Formats: sequence, structure tokens, C-alpha cells
Amino acid sequence: MSRTGGWGGGIALITMVLVCVATLWVRPLQAEPASQESPQENCGERKSTADIVECLATHTAVWDRRLSAAYQKLLESLPVRRRDRLRNAQRLWIQFRDANCAYFASRAGQCLLRLTTARAMELEARI
Repeated sequence: MSRTGGWGGGIALITMVLVCVATLWVRPLQAEPASQESPQENCGERKSTADIVECLATHTAVWDRRLSAAYQKLLESLPVRRRDRLRNAQRLWIQFRDANCAYFASRAGQCLLRLTTARAMELEARI
């Protein structure tokens, strides 16, 4: 990277990662979605790996829909300049989520569920 501003995006990404980690550290997640369509069970109680993977995918899909709905509502409520900032933050958050969960590949399903839940709750709180 050049010394003339090439690090700006990297610093922003690092800042976002630190904020996400701090948020999860200070306020642990409640594991169960509040949605009616979500199964109200602990995926770890499933008997087979395939069942656990399916359970995590189901929970993640519910939270992903909540995240998308909250993102759209929040986006529509913001002035243009703040919309651009939210879009940029969301794109960076998706990159962080995907890279972070790829790092934790053996527990990628749990990682996706945990981070998607946290982001959905964060956006819902700002609507």
C-alpha cells in the first residue's frame, strides 16, 4: 500500500472488526431467534452432524431474513449520505463475516449464525 491514503480502507475494516468483537464481548448473544418460523431448539442437541448442519442453516436463514429486513428499513429511513455509509459498512461487514467464518472453518455454521444474529440485532435496535 502507498503512504498516500492507501491504508484508509484497511484501517476502517480493522476498526469495524474491533467494534464487532467488542460488541460481542460486552453483550453475549441470546442464541434463539424470536421469530415464529424459527425452530426453538438447541442445534447441539441434534444426534448427527448432518442434523446439526441443517439446524444451524435453518436458524441462520431466519436471522439472515431478519437482518435483510432490518437493513432495508434502516436504509430507507436514512438521509442519502448516511445511506451510503450504511451500504459501505454492510459490504465490509459481509467481507468480515465471510473471512472470519472461513478462518473458523470447522465451526463455520456456528460462526455464521452467531455473527448474523449479532448484526441483525444491531440493525434492528437502530430502526
